Amino acid sequence: MADALSAILESKEAERLATGFVFTEGPLWHPDGFYYFVDIRRSNLHKLTPGKEPELVRSNTGEGNGTTFDLQGRLVICEGGNRRVTRWTGGQSEVLMDRFEGKRLNRPNDVVCKSDGSIYFTDPGLRVPLAERELASAGVYRIAPDGTTSLVADCEYPNGLAFSPDERVLYVANTRWTQYIHALEIDPNGKLVRRRIFADMSSDETDGVPDGMKVDAEGRVFCTGPGGTWVFAPDGTRLGIIRTPEVPANCAFGGPDLRTLFLTARTSVYALRVKTPGRPHPWYSVRARR
Repeated sequence: MADALSAILESKEAERLATGFVFTEGPLWHPDGFYYFVDIRRSNLHKLTPGKEPELVRSNTGEGNGTTFDLQGRLVICEGGNRRVTRWTGGQSEVLMDRFEGKRLNRPNDVVCKSDGSIYFTDPGLRVPLAERELASAGVYRIAPDGTTSLVADCEYPNGLAFSPDERVLYVANTRWTQYIHALEIDPNGKLVRRRIFADMSSDETDGVPDGMKVDAEGRVFCTGPGGTWVFAPDGTRLGIIRTPEVPANCAFGGPDLRTLFLTARTSVYALRVKTPGRPHPWYSVRARR
C-alpha cells in the first residue's frame, strides 16, 4: 500500500496552512485562487488564500457544513443547524430546499453539483432528536435545475458524496453503524438505477469515520475516515491511508492545477501535493468559456 500511495502523492508530509478552529469542514477551491471552508461549531465561513491568514467571510451560517458551487459560481451550502440547503449571492441567501413532501429535512450534511446543474445532497437523521424528526428515513436528495426535488435513495447515515468522472456513479459515505461507501448508479434524470457497496471502511482505529469525499481525474476515490484519508482505486481496491497530524473530516482538490489536496482536519487545515489532478467542478469549465 505504501508503494501505491507513493505513486499518488508528491508531498511526503502535509503542510498546516492555518489553525485555531473548533471543527473545520466544507472545503472548496475557488479558481480566483483561494479556498472556502467552514468552522461548523462556530457557524463561520472562512476564505483562505495560500500564504495568507484566513479571512472570515460570513458568520451565523446555521452550522454550515458541506459546500459547492452551482453552474453560475454561486455558493451552495448545507446549513445543518437550520435544516436546509441554501444558495448565497453576495449577502443574500436563497433557500433551495428545506422540506421534502411537506416534511422538514433532518440535517443536510454535504452537497455536490452535477454538470447538468442539478444539486445532490445528503440528509442524515441521527443527530436530530427523535421527537423533532419529520422524515422517516435519511437519504440522498436531488434538486433539479428547475427546482424540482426528489429522493434519490434512502441510506443509513449518508455523509460525504462525490461523482465519478463520467457522473454515472454517485459515491456516498456511510458514517454510522456499518462503515462503507455506497456506489449509486444514476441515470441522466437523477433516477437510481442500482446500488452496491463500493468499499468497506470498517476499521479498528477509533479516531475518524467515513466522511468527506472527492474523486480525482483518474477515478480514484479519496474519503476521509478512520485514521486519515483513505484512497481507493476505481474498482474499490484500497490503495492506502494518508496520515496527517489531525484526522480530517473532509477534503478538496485545489490550486491552479487541481493537484493540491486541501484537508479540513478538526482545529486546522492542511495541504499536500498529489500527482494526479482532482476531478474539476463543472462550474470551472463553464467559467473558462465565458
